[in-house]
Amino acid sequence: MNKYLEDTNLLNYNHPIVQKLIRDRKWKNLNDHDKIQQTYLFVRDEISFGFNKNDELQSSEILKDGYGQCNTKTILLMSILRGVGISCRFHGFTINKALQKGVISGIWYKLAPKNIIHTWVEVRYKKKWQNLEGVILDKKYLNQLQKKFKNCKGNFCGYGVNTNNFQNPKIDWNNNDTYIQKWGINKDFGIFDNPDDFYKNHKQNLSFLKLIIFNLITRKSMNNNIKEVRNGSFKNQGNYK
Repeated sequence: MNKYLEDTNLLNYNHPIVQKLIRDRKWKNLNDHDKIQQTYLFVRDEISFGFNKNDELQSSEILKDGYGQCNTKTILLMSILRGVGISCRFHGFTINKALQKGVISGIWYKLAPKNIIHTWVEVRYKKKWQNLEGVILDKKYLNQLQKKFKNCKGNFCGYGVNTNNFQNPKIDWNNNDTYIQKWGINKDFGIFDNPDDFYKNHKQNLSFLKLIIFNLITRKSMNNNIKEVRNGSFKNQGNYK
């Protein structure tokens, strides 16, 4: 199991900023259940949902950003878990871009690739692997969506969500799997020891020009839309069931 505790280039949990966080929160003093639960809640709710400049960021850089999406939150959560002695591994997929509608709109939505790289953490607890995908959206963001679409009780696809139980998705961990975008998955790349190995062969399907546009324009628009959702000032732009 040692490979599931390794420090890598992306999972750089020995970086001073990550080590300081672990010391300040006293996570190493907890039992394994509470280590997983507390680090999970930190990444889910204290690292806001938002889009970083790319997926392949070191955990120390993601922590400095203070926000992340599925791929960067996966890196950060894995790094902290390994830093406190909890074994974890990496699972890669693609998801349909439809679940991003609302966060991204107009021409930027049309320019986005149909299939988007998606990842989650698998954590080892009591000799079982558990999926921690529900870490993506911070609770404040999700609560505002649920208020806006309060009449939706079942399936919901949009604004970074793809679930069959919109008002009560399985996003809280207590020795269980957690999910918030699971129903959008359309391809499974399998399990990897770490994100570094995954990204050697799998990248977002963006041309050089589209990548520049994403960082200069699209990403800022998406993060602004997310902020509007979080503060409750956004408008319902369509049917997301």
